[in-house]
Amino acid sequence: MTTAAPLRSVPEPEPAAAGGHPAGVPPTPPDAPARRWSLRLPVAWPVTALFVLYPLWWALGLPSFIFAILAVPMAFQLYRRGRVRVPPGFGLWLVLLAWVVLSGLVLDVPAPDTLDPKGFGRYIGWGIRVMNYSALTVTMLYVLNLSERELPRGRLVRLFGFMAVVTVIGGYVGALFPQLKFVAPLNYLLPGPIAKEPFVSRLMHVEVAQVQEVLAGASSSPRPAAPFEYTNTWGENLAILLIWFIVGWVVLGGGLRKLTGYVVVVAAVFPIVYSLNRGLWIGLVIGAVYVAVRLALRGRIVVLVGLALATGLMGVAVLASPLGALLNERMANGHSDDIRSTLSNGAVAAANHSPVLGYGGNRALIGSNRSIAIGKSAECKQCGNRELGSNGQLWNLLIGQGWVGAFCYNAFFLWCLWRFRNDHTPIGIAGSLVLILMLFFQFLYGALNTTLAYGLISVALLARNDLHLRALRREARLAAVAEPARPRALTERRHR
Repeated sequence: MTTAAPLRSVPEPEPAAAGGHPAGVPPTPPDAPARRWSLRLPVAWPVTALFVLYPLWWALGLPSFIFAILAVPMAFQLYRRGRVRVPPGFGLWLVLLAWVVLSGLVLDVPAPDTLDPKGFGRYIGWGIRVMNYSALTVTMLYVLNLSERELPRGRLVRLFGFMAVVTVIGGYVGALFPQLKFVAPLNYLLPGPIAKEPFVSRLMHVEVAQVQEVLAGASSSPRPAAPFEYTNTWGENLAILLIWFIVGWVVLGGGLRKLTGYVVVVAAVFPIVYSLNRGLWIGLVIGAVYVAVRLALRGRIVVLVGLALATGLMGVAVLASPLGALLNERMANGHSDDIRSTLSNGAVAAANHSPVLGYGGNRALIGSNRSIAIGKSAECKQCGNRELGSNGQLWNLLIGQGWVGAFCYNAFFLWCLWRFRNDHTPIGIAGSLVLILMLFFQFLYGALNTTLAYGLISVALLARNDLHLRALRREARLAAVAEPARPRALTERRHR
């Protein structure tokens, strides 16, 4: 049975000795037979499959289930390791998991100003949430417990960068071919009643963009979504993935890789603006300000000036292009602001009525933001009855798991942010920025599944980087202690 150990109690695996062999392991003799080709998968294959094959999982209709599927081999590997490292604040995260499970007890309890819960769908939704929260927790622990030999931190950063490129490409596809859609092959394998469930049906009908009425005077606007289910998910994920892409390709890259990184960042501007995603825009501004502050505190003035010039030039280029008019028009038209305000207030009111456990999941609001008499009907299927908890992760937690769930979620990320505040490496700054964006995006967008997965994997990457830095400091201290002793030993030898 596995045992959880504090992060600080388990040392980093021993570094490789000269010649590329792990410390304590003798090198292979010259006359040893050559290693035969094997079909064995590398240890970290579930992580690689999660990132590299994600476009395939999306096309097959599996984005909400692939994390649970891949969590099975991850959990098996963790079990075989016997001793498992956990990130800081993991107790808070375990309380959140327990609350997600316990909130199933109140699925039948009516919430104020909402329609009475009916049908079996709420139990399916609750089961999927329990499954995904558990799977994402396993994913975080799995990445944290992989050694540097099994999954180097640099490779994990590059996997993030790969998904950033895929997301940018998906943005172009969604912007240029918004009507492209298809039925996932998995749909034909599902039983009829399951395939007709609204949640499952939405996953099985894959779209590269969502066409919505956003701008004043425009009938509809296509907004990129590929390779994710929703355009808002595309926006928040791109913000997080671009951070890691810049670290892997621009900051740590060299030569052609660095040049390619700059090209991809510039190419991302078009789908970013065309997505009409104000939260994404604000998130990028938050990221630029945060990096500028961190650089200023470290005295990196030259880099800071370069970043400011590049950002300024890119901003001027956008505003001077046709994208500038699109950006200004979107900022002037907050068509969803009233709806978001109504849903947020409703989630707070529901949490106040059930502050400990919430109500287990989203609830349909009576009426609309304009009147309780305006609801769905045969003539207007888009009218009213919007779901409390659908406008952001925070509001989803309030209606689903009450104030306790919302507190544990925020406390976990805040604790990790504080714990790794002194990591001034590119990975440390990027990982901290991801946690800040996780806390910001919770007010605007839902996090399950991909966004929360990227956030928790970033926590694991920060924790592994912290282990590495502490190992280096420990080696430096040992070297400093051994250095003065060496001249004394030489002196004694000469006197003999």
